Amino acid sequence: MTTYLTDEMRQGVQRARKLAAASKTRLHVEADGQTHRVLRRWDNGFALDADTAPHLRGNVDLYDGPRHIYQCLIIASEQEGGEMRFEYKRATAARQTAPVDFERDRDAPSGLISGPV
Repeated sequence: MTTYLTDEMRQGVQRARKLAAASKTRLHVEADGQTHRVLRRWDNGFALDADTAPHLRGNVDLYDGPRHIYQCLIIASEQEGGEMRFEYKRATAARQTAPVDFERDRDAPSGLISGPV
């Protein structure tokens, strides 16, 4: 038995894989006011659809749904199998609160309760 696929069939299978990968993930990247859906992510990078992804470079923000998870400095590394792959030069976890420049005491009160004097 041979496993020969015509070019149309191969392109159809590739499109179906992209759609399946895109529908599974909630991850997306924001750069220059535009949002791009992440097909897959690994420890030191991520991949976007090569047909729609621009050649991003520099600072981008990575989101999991509405939650901001990383601020990244990236470079485009390679294009393979319909994916444009990007590597992190730096990935800093996003914080929901501003960092403090002093040490917080563990036993510090969380608030002041005032009552009748």
